Amino acid sequence: MAVTVKVVARPAGIRGHTYLVAVAEGMWVTFRHLMKNFPGNVLGLRKKTDIATLSYPEEKQAYPARNRGLHRLMKRENGDVRCVACMMCPTVCPAHCITIVPEEAPDNAVEKRPRIFEIDELRCVVCGLCVEACPCDAIRMDTKVHAPPTLRRADAILDMEALLARGEPSIATQGGTGPFWREKV
Repeated sequence: MAVTVKVVARPAGIRGHTYLVAVAEGMWVTFRHLMKNFPGNVLGLRKKTDIATLSYPEEKQAYPARNRGLHRLMKRENGDVRCVACMMCPTVCPAHCITIVPEEAPDNAVEKRPRIFEIDELRCVVCGLCVEACPCDAIRMDTKVHAPPTLRRADAILDMEALLARGEPSIATQGGTGPFWREKV
């Protein structure tokens, strides 16, 4: 099998030997954009909707309807934490940001409960897998609250009290709505 070499000729003329034409074309595109945008911005002729940026502290963009936000722990009717320390959320978490230390419940109403429940919001990738994995609707991410800035890493680790402060009593029933959930009431 013979190997052949394909010879490609270089473009001839001034355009092929220098970059002056390409530089001039690029400068023309830049000048066109400058003339299109500059007078409207200086004289205030452009509409507010034409501008793609926001003045952040004064103007805040609304979060989308399906924004997850910060975590929160749900409460039972009696005010106790709804979590039964089944360890599903730390198992499924890809960032390993959830720490749970279980303990026995003193009243034996539930076999376990978390003694320590911590979420490191700086490690969290906001995937929502912990919410999907929770079998008892104990953790949610529907607060629509952005994580506040912190100066120390320890301030971004939310403990059980901080997570319960955002929570509310859950109206979800354990095991669903029953065998006739498709029937309209």
